[in-house]
Amino acid sequence: MNSRSLTASLHDLAAAVLAWVAGYTLRFNFDIPPSFVEAMWSNLLWIIPLQAVIFHSFGLYRGIWRFASIPDLRRIALAAGTAGLAIPSLLFMLQRLIDVPRSVLILHPLLLVMIMGGSRFLYRAWKDGHLLSPRQFDAEPVIVMGAGAAGYALLRDLAASQRWRAVGVLDDDPEKFRLQLQGVSVLGKMADVARVAAAHQVLTVIIAMPSASASVRRRAVALVVGAGLKALTVPALADVLSGRVTAAEVRQVELEDLLGREQVLLDDAGLNKQLAGKSILVTGAGGSIGAELCRQIARFNPRTLVFLEQSEFALYSIEQEFAGRPVHCVIGDVKDAARMNAVFAEHRPDVVFHAAAYKHVPLMECANAWEAVRNNVQGTLNVARAALASGAGEFVLISTDKAVNPTNVMGASKRLAEVVCQAVQVQCSATRFVMVRFGNVLGSSGSVIPRFRQQIAQGGPITVTHPEIIRFFMLIPEAAQLVLQAGLIASRQKEGGEIFVLDMGEPVKIVDLARDMIRLSGFAEDEIKIEFTGLRPGEKLYEELLADGESTLPTPHSKLRIAKPSAVPDDRWLADLEQWLAAPSRTEADVKKGLKARVPEYQPFTVGRL
Repeated sequence: MNSRSLTASLHDLAAAVLAWVAGYTLRFNFDIPPSFVEAMWSNLLWIIPLQAVIFHSFGLYRGIWRFASIPDLRRIALAAGTAGLAIPSLLFMLQRLIDVPRSVLILHPLLLVMIMGGSRFLYRAWKDGHLLSPRQFDAEPVIVMGAGAAGYALLRDLAASQRWRAVGVLDDDPEKFRLQLQGVSVLGKMADVARVAAAHQVLTVIIAMPSASASVRRRAVALVVGAGLKALTVPALADVLSGRVTAAEVRQVELEDLLGREQVLLDDAGLNKQLAGKSILVTGAGGSIGAELCRQIARFNPRTLVFLEQSEFALYSIEQEFAGRPVHCVIGDVKDAARMNAVFAEHRPDVVFHAAAYKHVPLMECANAWEAVRNNVQGTLNVARAALASGAGEFVLISTDKAVNPTNVMGASKRLAEVVCQAVQVQCSATRFVMVRFGNVLGSSGSVIPRFRQQIAQGGPITVTHPEIIRFFMLIPEAAQLVLQAGLIASRQKEGGEIFVLDMGEPVKIVDLARDMIRLSGFAEDEIKIEFTGLRPGEKLYEELLADGESTLPTPHSKLRIAKPSAVPDDRWLADLEQWLAAPSRTEADVKKGLKARVPEYQPFTVGRL
């Protein structure tokens, strides 16, 4: 028995003595006759050992007082009830219950439950902060938004916090008004936050609605920031319930919290079978998507991971992150066919994820158009053929929604890369080729989010190209996980050459993202201005996930569908493409003319065209 259990055992034996004496005291109205006093104490010599055995047999010392709950009270009641039957039986056999009032035998187990159970719950209430303590006067008052499961968990944890003190709850459910959670009253609707905060001198609001829709969370943040208050949020409810974090581990509200993306459910068993013990190669491994793919793949214990990257610094960064793991870091340019063949011949990857690409639309539109084509098309062809030659079982191309009905060189080049993979698939069935199409990922290099953060830090203005421009957004881990899932589904297909389309959810206005970021940074729109600069070359108001001639088929995963193109090119088409790509350089006009001839749905951007 450890010291904690010994202390609890001694406490319970003292409680048994106290309950026995209290029973006599109540029976004789606080005036015990002298003839009963001696019997009361002498009988304890038999009662205490008997109760010690009963208490231990019912496991009263396997629980922790800090977390005392209803099951603990049930064990105490059963132990006291058993003692209430065993004690009269023992005393009857020893001295036929002489000098033991019958009412004492009834009062004793009742008093025992009250003392033992009450002391445990008082201890828990003290540790949880429910009893009055000096620290509660020093804690900062906060308002909790959300009277659901997450709000309840947060209030429970805040009761023991030395930093926060909940003074009220806000919720839009009228049936919860004036009710209490963990002793804290629901004081009104979310729209009442300014009034309630002023009344209780609150400067901080904790938004406890991780399962609510993005629109509800966005409205909550707008109300809090609009009232001049600081907005915090809680971890995901699943993480709280699993015990990985506590609800009191609040943090700043991030833009990701307002997107409303659901958690991706992966076929872990299938991915483990596909990736464990295999050699995996990732091109563009230092980029946002490439690096996250490496992190996700590493969870499934591949035999080795090959990081192929053109940027020395990006490769160094991912190498440091994976220090001590079985990885190979390779500097190489996907446009260099000889280098690709040598790398693939050395490492013999089983699965290839091709994430290397030039993807910045305005930069690739004019003076750099030919480099975009060479990197995105010729590079894909080089890597695909190297994968074929080395015997890779699967090749996954990371594509983009900008490849659908493209209006820019970057999108057209990625669409052409998709067609190249389909053409190579026709030539050889030993390697399965699959393309995965998705929209913008939040916070990736070159995206609007880092630029907005920088502009806010500089005091504004935030520049948005058009008030009506919309984009699909998803989180980087979500995109990487769905790419892996698409690769797994493709590995079970017979033909190969499929284009997988990710469920991107609802499109988001870029200007709304800008406003959200202004609010989350603690500013109002009159402090950080938004300026509209006009659409840039190659940019259109909205992106699509399917071309006009495509339709989709469902997959076993709810967030993935397969796009079926209307036609697949032949060997002659591929030979013509290679001849076109062989030129050392081409002008912007030649590039766009060549793309138009090979990607019929490509409509080059012109001034005034949306």
